[in-house]
Amino acid sequence: MTHTVLVTGVSRHIGARVASVLSADPDISRVIGVDTVPPPSLTRDGGVSLGRTEFVRVDLRSPDIAQVIAAADIGTVVHMSLVSAPSRSGGRAAMKEHNVIGTMQLLGACQRSATVRRVVVRSTTAVYGSSPRDPAVFTEDLEPHDGPSHGYAKDAVEVEGYVRGFARRRPDVTVSLLRFANFMGPGVDSPLTRYFTQPVLPTVLGFDPRLQFVHEDDAVEVLRRMATEDHPGTYNVAGVGVLLLSQCARRAGRPSLPLPAPAFKTLGSAARGLGLVEYSPEQLRLMSHGRAVDTSRLADELGWRPKFTTAAAFDDFLRSRRLHPVGGVRH
Repeated sequence: MTHTVLVTGVSRHIGARVASVLSADPDISRVIGVDTVPPPSLTRDGGVSLGRTEFVRVDLRSPDIAQVIAAADIGTVVHMSLVSAPSRSGGRAAMKEHNVIGTMQLLGACQRSATVRRVVVRSTTAVYGSSPRDPAVFTEDLEPHDGPSHGYAKDAVEVEGYVRGFARRRPDVTVSLLRFANFMGPGVDSPLTRYFTQPVLPTVLGFDPRLQFVHEDDAVEVLRRMATEDHPGTYNVAGVGVLLLSQCARRAGRPSLPLPAPAFKTLGSAARGLGLVEYSPEQLRLMSHGRAVDTSRLADELGWRPKFTTAAAFDDFLRSRRLHPVGGVRH
């Protein structure tokens, strides 16, 4: 089936990679990539070639996105533009507007469209929160004990609510909601990857949380499949297995600095003010209690498993940053 695909958030690494792989698909007639700023070029900053993707500068908070969808007869929408950390210029308020209001505008445009038949939305496992009362692993149907009340995770919870509302109003549209673990890999720049590249890793005294990652290659492959096949529903996406934070530190060859939670929080506020590393309240909770999710629903639906385990994804990231254990020994 030849159709036109719209990808939001193409100025960021994963969004650009998704647009690139879809534009290489001969069964897709057009790929239109939208964002507020142009994507990096192939020759600058290791940018991804977007192939035949047509870039359109659109702010999702404006009604202009409806005009783009209508003018191009969009059949599939891949919404990748959730922002996980506030910019220094816009701050938290602008981030929330972009994430929540932008998604509302996009879904409103999709609802009015006569051509949209498939919507894929990137969400995050952060919607489960991090709590000492959490189950060993979250399945997609479990409600968190303490849902997120701050930042990106709270935005994602609101976004998911709008996505479910859209799916009820347009039952003729296939809606796929993907809850990704933290992205990891050579091209990923996130609060967590920046954390692991620090010379010393502050940790929360008395805690050694379980962490889960998904390699960027596997994330792109899942998004490609969801954009070209019908897989309605909500799916956790993560590499097999978990790593303790202490194991991550050893693999990276970084010393840990255990701090009482209030000191960790104070350090985080200072680092955030200097624009160094994002220690949001939700990251403090993650660094205390961790999080792990069950991915069997995705495996059953796609008949596919990620190529990279959580550990292999982290190791690939470390290689790309030339980080390695002291003495070359991993535990």
